[in-house]
Amino acid sequence: MPPLTGILPVAPTPFGEDGCLDLNGMKRVLDCMIDQGVDAICILANYSEQFLLTDDERAELTRLSLEHVAGRAPVIVTVSHFSTAIAVRRAREAAAMGASMVMMMPPYHGVGLVPDEQGIFQHYAAVSDAISIPIMVQDAPISGCSLSVPLLARMAREIENVSYFKLEMPFAADKLEALISAGGEYVVGPFDGEEAATLLADLDAGATGTMTSALQPELIRPIVIDFRAGRQEAALEQWRRCLPLINHENRQCGLRAAKVVMKEGGVIRSDFVRHPLKPMSERTRIRLLSLARELELVALNWGK
Repeated sequence: MPPLTGILPVAPTPFGEDGCLDLNGMKRVLDCMIDQGVDAICILANYSEQFLLTDDERAELTRLSLEHVAGRAPVIVTVSHFSTAIAVRRAREAAAMGASMVMMMPPYHGVGLVPDEQGIFQHYAAVSDAISIPIMVQDAPISGCSLSVPLLARMAREIENVSYFKLEMPFAADKLEALISAGGEYVVGPFDGEEAATLLADLDAGATGTMTSALQPELIRPIVIDFRAGRQEAALEQWRRCLPLINHENRQCGLRAAKVVMKEGGVIRSDFVRHPLKPMSERTRIRLLSLARELELVALNWGK
């Protein structure tokens, strides 16, 4: 597989108003994302409400997504779990079903249960030994786990399939630059996240792409493309255009933003989020939709 660059957004998981999986809605989400021009689709991530899905639901969504996308875009399957054995099993199943890549956070279970660096290294090595597709390491604040640059670079050099990195911690640009320098050719895909809130700084540092939500990938992708082609002023101008919505999503909406816009745009029937998550406030929704309309988002008009 050629190295993935550009934008690899996270697909939301749609539910009905009764909280059950909306499988037809999932197909429509995937179709909408392909029409947004994404470079790949990530499923079962934090913004997919992965922690609110049962194992059976995860397996069903993985199979449905891979079969429905059917090669139209690479699919990245998130396999994070504290248990190494479970992460290995999830990775094997995803690879067997046709995933192009798996993504995983380091093993953690609250701040009191985080392995030492050798345990984290062995966790990723075990998954790598079980599959033959790339692994993206997700360095996310939600884990409460500190992944040092020397550890990440060692993983890139010594673990065969670890070659992509999604860095979302504070001061991500400095960490990206240090990782690219330390890991060299073994760091195939340095990416950022956090809804592209720090995208320009991260591109300055050497990031080759971003993993956002499915809210506005068609508008964020040109930032990456222009920047990497040397058109930095065009990239900066487009980032400024997108930034109010990026900021509102990142600081006020979270994973609910894509669902609210997709419901408004007829992609899905409901923007339901599973408890203990709460619905978006009306005030936040009004501002979100106002910003989305100004930008004429694909997701806001896709199903109309």
